[in-house]
Amino acid sequence: MGACTGTYRALTTQESNSMQAELEHEKDRLKLLLDMTNTLVSNLEPRDLLRALSATIREDMHFDAVAVFLPDSECRQLRQLAMDFPEGKGFLREDSLRPVEGTEIGGVFKTGKPFVVGTKADIVSEPSASLVRAEAIESCCALPLISRNGTLGVLIVASRAVNSFSPEDVDFLMRVAGQVAIAIENALAYREIAELKDKLAQEKLYLEAEVRSEADFEGIVGQSSALWKVLQLVDTVATSDSTVLLLGETGTGKELIARATHDRSRRKDRTFVKVNCAAIPTGLLESELFGHERGAFTGAVAQKIGRLELADQGTLFLDEVGDIPLELQPKLLRVLQEGEFERLGSTRTKKVDVRLVAATNRDLDRMIEEKQFRSDLYYRLNVFPIRVPPLRERPEDIPLLVRYFSQKYARRMKKRIESIPAEAMGKLARWH
Repeated sequence: MGACTGTYRALTTQESNSMQAELEHEKDRLKLLLDMTNTLVSNLEPRDLLRALSATIREDMHFDAVAVFLPDSECRQLRQLAMDFPEGKGFLREDSLRPVEGTEIGGVFKTGKPFVVGTKADIVSEPSASLVRAEAIESCCALPLISRNGTLGVLIVASRAVNSFSPEDVDFLMRVAGQVAIAIENALAYREIAELKDKLAQEKLYLEAEVRSEADFEGIVGQSSALWKVLQLVDTVATSDSTVLLLGETGTGKELIARATHDRSRRKDRTFVKVNCAAIPTGLLESELFGHERGAFTGAVAQKIGRLELADQGTLFLDEVGDIPLELQPKLLRVLQEGEFERLGSTRTKKVDVRLVAATNRDLDRMIEEKQFRSDLYYRLNVFPIRVPPLRERPEDIPLLVRYFSQKYARRMKKRIESIPAEAMGKLARWH
């Protein structure tokens, strides 16, 4: 039987340690991919998801800090939406902003190419260099978060050791960044679908309530010249998107005029949303108008969509607008000027396309003199004023209204009323 011969050499201690380190390194990478998968399936809220992913990357790859930046709606600034830096001193914080133009992180976002800084001295040109020095960061790697629809943001991985990022590390982190980008895309899509579903559900509830409360009104009753002039003004302004200010005493039918304006506008197939500013406590009015995030204040146990969002593409009717508190008026002014706002407890700016109709029975000019109402808001509201006359100024409409309401309540009470005595009608028409 022949003998099998061969040669081999024993591994040196250095080679053995190197192989062991390589195996540990590969083990950490595999663990990171597994942990990321578990994180992706357990988080759908974008900020919570990114915080969890940042912690996973930092822990499994033994870095000191991980942060995720996403752009604002105009892609002019990058906001640090999430950060995991347990040993940080507090100089680098979530929600801090970095301009896209003139910064390395902005360059990564625009070009879609990673950028590596080996030492602290390499980043002195960055606007955040002083903060980086304060945190003793020595090296970092910025990676684009690229999805099928483009670059979504930037992933920053930092270390307090010099030259922490080898080419192999960067290649692996680019794969990680690709998974993070997919997670962000899915989370944003989920949030958009959830918000749309919530908005549609609330619109349905709101419209059902409106139908229940307004089913008895079949339109505006009257043929007087005073009422006819108001309806002519409504026809004139309805087709535009101009803000309408309805002026008149309580009970003159300003809401019916607001509805007529909406029904004759190009937004008639969208939602007509009303808010009585005098009927809602001051502390709740902001939440009612703009909505709030969960945890924005005590008792905010769930996210709420405000009336502004419900009225998007439709008409918002602000009744008793003169009762809006001074501290809330600048926010309403911003909606009128810029078409944007933030929910209570949120830093995310929302855009809305709303046609505003406001109404008041108060003397806004006098309120401005008494510093109770902002003049700039008044000028934004008073684009197309319509004065709704009280019934005493259109007495010829009284017989029509008497017949309308007598028939309405006769049907409700299951009684038959064929006519109104002339004496009774005369008394009603002469009533001051």
